Amino acid sequence: MKITGYECVELTGTLEGYDDARTFYEERLAIPLDIYDEFRSIGAEYLMGTDDVMTPYVDEERDEIRVTQTFLRLTTDAGIEGVAGPIDREWARLVDSVAGLLVGRDALATEKLWDLMYRNEIHGRKGKTMKAISAIDCALWDLKGKYYDEPVYRLLGGPTRTEIPAYASMLGYSVDPADVRERATTMKAAGYDAQKWFFRHGPGSGADGLEQNLELAEAARNAVGDGYDLMFDCWMSWTRSYAERAIPKLADYDPRWIEEPVHPDRLDQLARLRETSPVPIAGGEHEYTRWGIHQLLQREALDVVQADTFWAGGITELQRICTLGSVHDVPVIPHGHSVSANLHLTAAQSPDVSPVLEYLVKWNEGFQFFLEEPPEPEDGVISLDDRPGLGIVIDESVVASRTQVCSFS
Repeated sequence: MKITGYECVELTGTLEGYDDARTFYEERLAIPLDIYDEFRSIGAEYLMGTDDVMTPYVDEERDEIRVTQTFLRLTTDAGIEGVAGPIDREWARLVDSVAGLLVGRDALATEKLWDLMYRNEIHGRKGKTMKAISAIDCALWDLKGKYYDEPVYRLLGGPTRTEIPAYASMLGYSVDPADVRERATTMKAAGYDAQKWFFRHGPGSGADGLEQNLELAEAARNAVGDGYDLMFDCWMSWTRSYAERAIPKLADYDPRWIEEPVHPDRLDQLARLRETSPVPIAGGEHEYTRWGIHQLLQREALDVVQADTFWAGGITELQRICTLGSVHDVPVIPHGHSVSANLHLTAAQSPDVSPVLEYLVKWNEGFQFFLEEPPEPEDGVISLDDRPGLGIVIDESVVASRTQVCSFS
């Protein structure tokens, strides 16, 4: 079976159920740019989509929430197609620059195809080009599953379980203590055994910001009680000195982990911080390939690896990263860009290697908008099904328009 072509198609639809389009996201997370006043003052609108972001955005003329996302489709001479997504427009353009190398080649030879893309994109070993390689790789695995009429987790050696526990990732929700208590209580009642909350403040917000971060942690812990897993995400926005002040105070609320406390390029700082921290440190979301993750593990910089299936090299590369995690006895809990891809990867790993899935509760409302049967938790777990490939099927009933971003046939 040979690859004959590819296309990236942008879909647009309307997200219903919001009287005010601006209320979809209530608050944002801290970002590295917050050291500057002009960025620190930006609110939840930071999370609303732009031309190169896949999240919902406000259509000012219609006063409604629109969703615009791009999906990649690989075609073959056997009439079988592989689908991956969503991705954004810029990402799709990079797919266009990479995927031509694969046309005419064996669509089932995922190892060789990955190696060809990696070796050819010598200036794209990390960052956005690697994200394009990741999307192509996931589409190839979807294609392979359809060829063999099996779900991808079976081709990867699974399943090790029929249900995967998910934790509620609370990006986009208000961090006001009263709201946190209400939402944390609701998520626990919905069956989630763990939650992750996102700090709004970093060093630029001073002592008041630190106090508000601690109030968030306190509110979440009071809501869920002791013996329940809580995680907190700094999203690369702290410094080592700020983290050294904040983490011992946060330890009072017994977090399962603190995530990405410093910028991902500061490996020495992260390693020293992890060595002295009373709380486990998670990270690797913004690192790429087995080589990047290997550096983190060699430095003993992480207690939890969070490489992203759609960013760090695709399913092919995440299998290798899981092997590295098992060697170092560090669990791999992939960042939640694609629940579909993560579900199949995790289901093929030992529960010791990959114990749980991230489910971005509010984010996935928009992110999985175009999927006919999106993987969603029920009572805190996501059940496997037997659909071939990754199970990514577009719900045509919600597609208002489509635009071809790139193609080759």
